Amino acid sequence: MTHGFETLAIHAGQDPEARTGAVIPPIYQTSTYAQDAVGAPRLGYEYSRSGNPTRDALQECLAALEAGQVGLAFASGLAAEDTLLRTVCGPGDHVVIPDDAYGGTYRLFAKVAERWGLAYTPAKVSDTDAVRAAIRPGVTKVVWVETPTNPLLGIADLAALAAVAHDAGALLVVDNTFASPYLQQPITLGADVVVHSTTKYVGGHSDVVGGALVTADADLGERLRYHQNAMGAVNGPFDAWLTLRGIKTLGVRMDRHCDNAERIVAYLDGHAKVGQVLYPGLPTHPGHEVAAKQMRRFGGMISFRAAGGEEHAVEICNRARLFVLAESLGGVESLIEHPGRMTHASAAGSPLEVPSDLVRLSVGIETVEDLLADLEQALG
Repeated sequence: MTHGFETLAIHAGQDPEARTGAVIPPIYQTSTYAQDAVGAPRLGYEYSRSGNPTRDALQECLAALEAGQVGLAFASGLAAEDTLLRTVCGPGDHVVIPDDAYGGTYRLFAKVAERWGLAYTPAKVSDTDAVRAAIRPGVTKVVWVETPTNPLLGIADLAALAAVAHDAGALLVVDNTFASPYLQQPITLGADVVVHSTTKYVGGHSDVVGGALVTADADLGERLRYHQNAMGAVNGPFDAWLTLRGIKTLGVRMDRHCDNAERIVAYLDGHAKVGQVLYPGLPTHPGHEVAAKQMRRFGGMISFRAAGGEEHAVEICNRARLFVLAESLGGVESLIEHPGRMTHASAAGSPLEVPSDLVRLSVGIETVEDLLADLEQALG
């Protein structure tokens, strides 16, 4: 039987516990497991880096929500990214990355993976021809995509990029953090691997750090599982339990995030203190039609450029009160930040440097009239 998204979020991997009937998966807060005999671990569990029932429940749920074969939960989104790169790439290989990728992803490529011998080329992922031109035949192993991108909210045509990547013998990897699996399922559009920072919308409450990989192919999933165990940056059992708790309300939260974001976009668009609003739900957004085709709705992330330049952007961030000045995104509370000086400071001076007048909003689920009032006073 095929179940709807909200049903999977509540039930996939989360059957009532067999011994007591507990409807919530237990937290198996253990490092090791008694074995029935030498070489005969009970139910296959021997050590919690290699496997833990709470983490397994989360991994099964993540795979179901992303319509994938194998889900893997990590200590952070960057731990997931690092494990993926070291599994599918080697020294001398090449990756195409977004020209406005998350600053931590850029740092991983530029300061860590490049020293290991992995080359990368930034390309505008909203331009399929630009991605095709950036591929090095026989050398490119991965086309890495964010959609929407962080923080400029560019939109990539995932079906088109899947064809481009596969024609070149490369994998299409999609960071789906901004959209969440509720709004977009990249594997159904041809992606090979989906990446998440589960810290964000999947967890949804700003109380846990985690990451995930979901694969379309079971064999690739098992290769990644081997490296997950060998490299060790796994999600702990309590973190996995918190993330599962957050997932249960992902659908209803995302609808409220989207409702509030649409109201705020309507307020900001054309405001005298705002130079430009970046949101794929705007009909004027260059990726609007593609986003409408591949997303359920347009998300809770908004970026805008302050009409008064960098100092005005910083002032807006500092004056906000209900919008908390903080990095991260995707929690129930609204956040505001200056990407150039905060989340994307590591990209300063690089081809991925973001505009200095940019402000990024993670719109929460508060009463939207209160959020609008806060922005009114913050804009000055």
